[in-house]
Amino acid sequence: MLDATTRSGGTATASPRAAATEHSVAVATPLPVSLAAPGAPASPVPAVEAGASVVPVPDAPADVPGGPLARCSRALLSPWSRLALLVVLLAAAGTSVLLFEPQRLLEDGWPPQLGGAAAAVAFAVAYGLCTVAFVPRPLLNLAAGAVFGSQLGLASALAGTVLGAGVAFGLGRMLGQDALRRLLRGRWLTAADGQLSRHGFRSMMAARLFPGVPFWAANYCAAVSRMGWPAFLFATALGSVPNTAAYAVAGARASAPTSPAFLVALALIAVPAVVGAVLAWRKRHHLRRL
Repeated sequence: MLDATTRSGGTATASPRAAATEHSVAVATPLPVSLAAPGAPASPVPAVEAGASVVPVPDAPADVPGGPLARCSRALLSPWSRLALLVVLLAAAGTSVLLFEPQRLLEDGWPPQLGGAAAAVAFAVAYGLCTVAFVPRPLLNLAAGAVFGSQLGLASALAGTVLGAGVAFGLGRMLGQDALRRLLRGRWLTAADGQLSRHGFRSMMAARLFPGVPFWAANYCAAVSRMGWPAFLFATALGSVPNTAAYAVAGARASAPTSPAFLVALALIAVPAVVGAVLAWRKRHHLRRL
């Protein structure tokens, strides 16, 4: 509609409401568009009635499947792929020990070009790597005492023990835990997992104090459980002191087998073994019920 003219005879102007109505009609009424393929009969789109509001419809998200690179990365990071990588790494470590025979380095000293604290640090690093490769700790403890003496040999062996345990625990936790926890269906495995998860510190202390449980087996069993890092490392360091000290002293005094120090060291090695055997014998009925 048009507003009334001014009294002075001015020109008539359209009201804002009328202009807005005309604009909405022009926008809301599109031309017919055919979406049919070439050659097909046209299917015109019905025009929108005048005054109707037009609501834009967002496009649906496209379902784009993962590409080959994404599928490959998921396969490589799967629990079973990581477990296979752990098995390959451990097999390679064990094979390298058999081929290179690192125990031959002890014949000329460890290593020949180093001495004192530097040689002890190098020995501790090699000690830790050898334990990951399933080299028995008693042999390494005897070598530490024979090369560095009782005190420095004990310190180097304990450092290597904690280092090797930490490396094995980390490898088992990162590469093997997700896959191996799915296999905990046996009664023995379930009981061991529950014991280590609930009472990690004291369980690991018992495993380190009393012989019978291989060092590498305790490391990987703890890694599969829900035991925390602090409890594992602290129990390993504290529980390994008596046994490691006995072997280090025995290695340092091996040249005098009748000396009191050597005899005491042998007693400290034998007594925990006997106590562990007695405890296992007394708990045999409980173990059979698991």
